[in-house]
Amino acid sequence: MTSSATPHAPVAVLAGPAGAGKTTVARALSAHLRASLLDLDTATAPLVSVVAGLLGSDDLDGAVLAEATRDARYETLLALAEDCLACGTPAVLVAPFTRERRDPAAWAGTERRLREAGGLPRLVWVHASRAVLRERLRGRGAARDASKLADLDAHLDGLDLRPPAVGHLPVDTGLPVRIEELAAALGGRVRTASRP
Repeated sequence: MTSSATPHAPVAVLAGPAGAGKTTVARALSAHLRASLLDLDTATAPLVSVVAGLLGSDDLDGAVLAEATRDARYETLLALAEDCLACGTPAVLVAPFTRERRDPAAWAGTERRLREAGGLPRLVWVHASRAVLRERLRGRGAARDASKLADLDAHLDGLDLRPPAVGHLPVDTGLPVRIEELAAALGGRVRTASRP
């Protein structure tokens, strides 16, 4: 799919672990860019719930459910982004993007797809210290974090908190996040906006 209306609408691909602050940054950035906010969990949770019931597993981080749904979930997210870009609407995508930030070929495929749809994609690495992740996961107490909270130390030990192996814009949410500067780096116009 190729967009002729806006050949270079900004596309922020926000990657990072649970609790890093992806959603908070994404909401502020979407408002600033007047972009569609496309969150993997929001877009796919109802169907994942159906699949979870069929498989008898509700642990999204577990191998059974993750392997059955990962590719379809990310396909949904990218297809929604393509639709937005075809209309000339910038997009902010929110997901862990673990494969894409570790595997240059996977990122190249995602980047190419978003470019062909009319976007100017940039990977944004939203990260925080282990202590901040621990505090946030405990504080939000979300149902989707149940398996993580059951053994939080083991969850945190299993995270890959290294920066992406591909080009990216780093955002440390343990510090004040300057949305205007992030938007400018993404190619979006700068205007006054509240900070997360």
